[in-house]
Formats: sequence, structure tokens, C-alpha cells
Amino acid sequence: MDESPFRPESVDDPRITGQFCRRVSGPTGDCYLLGVVHDHPASINRVMRVADAVDPAVLALELPPAALPLYRVYARDGDSSASATRTVPATDTDPDRSSDTAQSPPPTHPTHTPPAHGGEMSAAISATDAELVGIDAPNWSFLRRLVTRLVADRVSAGTARRLLSSLGGATRDALRCRIAATLTHATSMTITRGDPIEYDCDFDDPPETQAAHERAHVASVQALLGSVQTDDSALAYRDETRERCMIDRLAEIRAENDGTVLAIVGIDHLETLATALSADEMATTETSYHTDSSTPSP
Repeated sequence: MDESPFRPESVDDPRITGQFCRRVSGPTGDCYLLGVVHDHPASINRVMRVADAVDPAVLALELPPAALPLYRVYARDGDSSASATRTVPATDTDPDRSSDTAQSPPPTHPTHTPPAHGGEMSAAISATDAELVGIDAPNWSFLRRLVTRLVADRVSAGTARRLLSSLGGATRDALRCRIAATLTHATSMTITRGDPIEYDCDFDDPPETQAAHERAHVASVQALLGSVQTDDSALAYRDETRERCMIDRLAEIRAENDGTVLAIVGIDHLETLATALSADEMATTETSYHTDSSTPSP
């Protein structure tokens, strides 16, 4: 792990800011959380740059574990393509260089080109060789927690039916991802998980253009959701349970690993996850302090 932690404010890139980046420090290592807008060029660039800078031991993705093999395939196909890397000019800021040297062609450094499929998730995988973990539902932890909560709260039959229908759809989608990964491995075809979302900006647009478009998109979506009144308790149960399971899984990953953890999650989950992990870290630290203080000296 780097002695000096990665800080978003130290990066001269408008796509990498505190709005989309969080760091939760701890004795075993830092956990970086990156909020993304799915398939957005700014988010794809963000995850690749931060993954390269942080060099995490574990890459945690907001994907069900069953979907990971497919995104590994997408990342592998991107790495093996002829255009897997490109070069961009590197700025020369050394004032002591001679004028002859300054007139020579500028140096270049490699920049990742994202895989053709899989958006920011496969892009993150392609930018690091970290251990991969899927932290999203459906999984057994999510199912156990959801059933326990439904029984304890005695939810209505209608809410339970909507939840089961939603869970069934998510499970089928995860299984389709696993089957697609198997077929892609076994054949020359690349089976995609739906069409990517298209935006009014491209991967090669200037960082400022991408960042401005992404911020405007997030603001408009949040304003729209804030103006819609909904009492869909099934949706609330599902989302709250998903987030709690992701929080618990990230806490487990941090406890099991001494290195840096990088988590890629939807921007709507970022604040909740960062707040909960920070609170858990503070509680753990306080408990450890009181335990150490109460231990009598030999």
C-alpha cells in the first residue's frame, strides 16, 4: 500500500472529485469508494485512472457474484485488442530544460482504452490485476437478510409479492450473465448484457466536457426522483437491504485483507455506503481503544 494515500483533490482531473470519490481509512488499509453513472464516459475514465493510481489489493464491484465471469471476459477481450492502449502527450513543466529539449516532440505515457462492453465495471477490471469481488445482490446474504426483515416487519402480501418478483428478475439476469460468460469462453462470439446507455458525450471528449455532462445528468436525475412521490415499500425494502449487504460485505473484505480496497458503486449508493463504513470504522476503533485501556498492565 502506498505510504501517501490517494486524494481526489490532488488530481488535476475534473472527473475525479469529492462528489464521486470517498476514502475510508483504517488500520488494515484504505477503502476507496467511487460513485459512477453507469456507462458514462466520465465514470469509465474515473475508474480507470483511480484504479491505476491506487493499485488496490481488492476490487469490489456492484455486481452479483454470478455476473463477474462475464465482466472478466469483457475486460480480457479489451486488453487483447489491438487498441488496448494509446498514448497521449505528457506535459513538461520543468523550467530548467533547455530550449533545444523543449522543442523536441513531447513525451507520451500509455492510457487505457476501455473494453468495448461492460462499461465502467469491465473498465475497472482491465485497469488492475486486483482480486475481484462482487458485492451486489442477489446472493445468500441478501436473501437471508431480506426474509428476516420481511418476517419481523410482517409486511403485506402485496409488498412480499413485488419483492419476490423483483428478486426473481435479478436472479434470472445474474444467471444469464453466467451463461453468457460460458458461451463467450467456448465460442468466438461476444455475448453482451444489453445495450450500453448512450450519452451526449464520448470517451474521447475533453475531461471538462465529460465532467460537466455527468454532473448535469446526476443533478437532473436526482431532481426528478425528488419530485416523484412514491410509497413503494417493496422498492425501499430491496434497496435498503442491498445497501446493508454491500456495507457488510465491504467490511468483511477489509477485515480479511491488509491492502487497499477499491469499490465501484452507483452514485446513488455512494453516500450511504461511505457514511456507514466510516461509522463502523469509528465504532471499531473506539471499541479497540476501550479494550486496550481496560487491559491491566502486567
